[in-house]
Amino acid sequence: MNINTGISIIMNRWLGISRSDVVHVITDEFHPDEADAFRAWAEAQDAALKVTVLKASEIQEGSVIESMAGILEKADLIIGASDNSFITTQAVTQAVNSGARFLSLPLSCNDGTSLLESNWLDMDPEKCKAMALPLLEALDAASSIRTTTTSGTNLLCLKRGRKSGFFNGAVEKHRRITSASFEVYVPIEENSTQGTLVLDGSLGYIGLVEQPIHISFDKGRMRIEDSHADALKLLRYTESFADDRMFYPGEYGIGLNTVSRCRGISYIEDESAYGTFHLGLGRNISLGGVQQASGHFDIVTHKPTIWADDVLIMKDGEITHRPPYRKVPCPAET
Repeated sequence: MNINTGISIIMNRWLGISRSDVVHVITDEFHPDEADAFRAWAEAQDAALKVTVLKASEIQEGSVIESMAGILEKADLIIGASDNSFITTQAVTQAVNSGARFLSLPLSCNDGTSLLESNWLDMDPEKCKAMALPLLEALDAASSIRTTTTSGTNLLCLKRGRKSGFFNGAVEKHRRITSASFEVYVPIEENSTQGTLVLDGSLGYIGLVEQPIHISFDKGRMRIEDSHADALKLLRYTESFADDRMFYPGEYGIGLNTVSRCRGISYIEDESAYGTFHLGLGRNISLGGVQQASGHFDIVTHKPTIWADDVLIMKDGEITHRPPYRKVPCPAET
């Protein structure tokens, strides 16, 4: 797939953009080819599209996005096509509440390719929606999420009063947020996560885990128990935000893209991969949480078994929660 094909899938199939839509694409200095491709698409379609190019270092921290809140409110559609995601910023929430729709399209790739060349963009949004809806029904009826893996994960997250949602690239209605990450997401309680995670997938922007990392959580706070190279990468990256809230997960996600693979090239592909779950560390404001941290990144683990309260929704990475629904005893809390 080339960049122009990727943009066509996003603009036409996912977003259904009309000529009356005012589109604001925000990208950064690392992605001039993508910026030019968006402009070329707009010219060919006679669409009203503005491209803003920011410094890459400004975006993850989020303050530059917050300073653009007034400008963003004037758009019908905002596409965050920068290296880092800023979906969790207050400015995005404010723009959406004012009537905009927002697509998070983080372009970060570790191998020099463009995310817009990725075959996993071809995932059918309607197929993802059909997979997501039964999971949302179970999760919204639950107050807790229990996750285990055969490698030793035993994790409890609470979500009392929190509403789940899903992303599938499509955002045709105003006042909606979506992401190129095809997933179910839950804005979990920020100070509640307890137990053990054996992390064996990817470290978000950093790439693949070569050696599993043993992590413990107590009252939400992450503690990295290992000291090997991958564990130190995760620790140093989290510390680089200079914000203790980055050690607290505010999102629980379940990947639903059957075309994606957890390859460590694009974090958005990794967390989308069917058969994985992820914890989003740090900021979760626009997802329905209350944690205003200096950043957000996700850590991905393979083949989870997941309970929503006592309803089994996934077994070893395969969705089990389809009608007729059944209850299965959940393991004891750690």
